[in-house]
Amino acid sequence: MEALLVIDMQQGMFSIPGFVPHDGAATIGRIRSLIDQARRRGAPVFFVQHDGGSGHPLAAGAPGFAFHPDLAPLGSESVTVKRRCSAFHETSLDAALRTAGVTHLVVCGMQTETCVDSAVRAAVERGYRVTLVADGHTTGDSAVLDARHIIEHHNRTLAGLFAAVEPAASIRFGEE
Repeated sequence: MEALLVIDMQQGMFSIPGFVPHDGAATIGRIRSLIDQARRRGAPVFFVQHDGGSGHPLAAGAPGFAFHPDLAPLGSESVTVKRRCSAFHETSLDAALRTAGVTHLVVCGMQTETCVDSAVRAAVERGYRVTLVADGHTTGDSAVLDARHIIEHHNRTLAGLFAAVEPAASIRFGEE
């Protein structure tokens, strides 16, 4: 079974001073379309939410911890709170996916070089088939590379050995 995994699309990621997600509004729109399509076609949607700890913009209870309002889960959808980059590290995500019968993850979200990358790699390590949404993950500029190049690098690095990499427009839930 195929499922959509939405990583760290939280309000705080769009309000951290000096951090501007590359193509942020368009990425939100593409993820919104994927969520809508998955729900229409009966594919489960799993959400991951980062808790950065006390004083962090993504700390549980802080305004930035909430999901972006355009990408909020339904009450019936699984939400995994994580404290590290990987959505699988010391969380119940793997158990939730296995209980739902998921074998293929379509991955999108925030932050390309950390949380998205580690989720893709950890999912592959656990035996899941993975599709990374090429234009469905984002990050901000670093001191070394601009965000566009970080995204391109990770799409190329993860393609093939770790994941299929497909644009959002090519994703069709239920057509495996």
